[in-house]
Amino acid sequence: MSSPCALPSLGLPPTDEDRAGLPKLEKRLLRRAGEAIQAYNLIEEGDRILVGLSGGKDSWALLEILTTLQKRAPINFEVHGVTVDPGFPRFEPDRIAEECERRGVPHFVLGAPIDALVRAQPESTPCIICSRLRRGVLYTYAKTQGFTKIALGHHLDDLLETLLLNLFFNGRLAAMPLRLQSDDGANVVIRPLGTCDEADLQRYAWLKGYPIVPCGCPLCGASALESRRAQAKELIATLQGSIPQIKSSMLHALQNVQPTHLLDLGLGAASASGWDEGVQRLG
Repeated sequence: MSSPCALPSLGLPPTDEDRAGLPKLEKRLLRRAGEAIQAYNLIEEGDRILVGLSGGKDSWALLEILTTLQKRAPINFEVHGVTVDPGFPRFEPDRIAEECERRGVPHFVLGAPIDALVRAQPESTPCIICSRLRRGVLYTYAKTQGFTKIALGHHLDDLLETLLLNLFFNGRLAAMPLRLQSDDGANVVIRPLGTCDEADLQRYAWLKGYPIVPCGCPLCGASALESRRAQAKELIATLQGSIPQIKSSMLHALQNVQPTHLLDLGLGAASASGWDEGVQRLG
């Protein structure tokens, strides 16, 4: 399986014909992100937003969309970038820092001993360790530096694939929330691109000329978690061939939950507690 962070920025530089489609694409992405921000109250007056910049297409697209909305929004908010350097030898955070400087976006690089920890525990699941450590570094930095929101570049495909992963492998009906408060209440994570298609974001980052910086992890794409996510992605793509509206329908399902038609007793599913004693005797 190919490395998921090595998705090409569509290879060759865009032609004039390619660039002609940028305004329409940008308008669609800005509209979807703007609607999500309004519906889920993702950005508020005076927010100091810390954008997680990995150097991939999604985080670059997120930065571009937020800085564009920043100029047009009726409220004032700040946008800063941050990159967690995991210590992988081939990772190039300087390329990300240079691009942010060129575009006038404040940017910080935070070191984390992810490479050393993953190598010290080869039998563990590296992607889970990496994700948790990155999240911890971001949470700590945002809290100590007074940032009110942490923005991540997860998109619609991520949400739907996570829904299937939880359903198939974890016995849980859950996706990714567009707004999430950390357990200790100190941080708020937002996902403004949660209703945007991955293919649109890939093309957008390419047309805008952002450099794609691979994570450099020697195990990238090789873990069981990434293999399962690839299965979920492939399943949706296969079904999309005969059901073109499948992603839109799945998104609407996430927005149209009927708790009484599920089996979770905590959500109000009917229970018959009077049968408990009889059931125990039958057991």
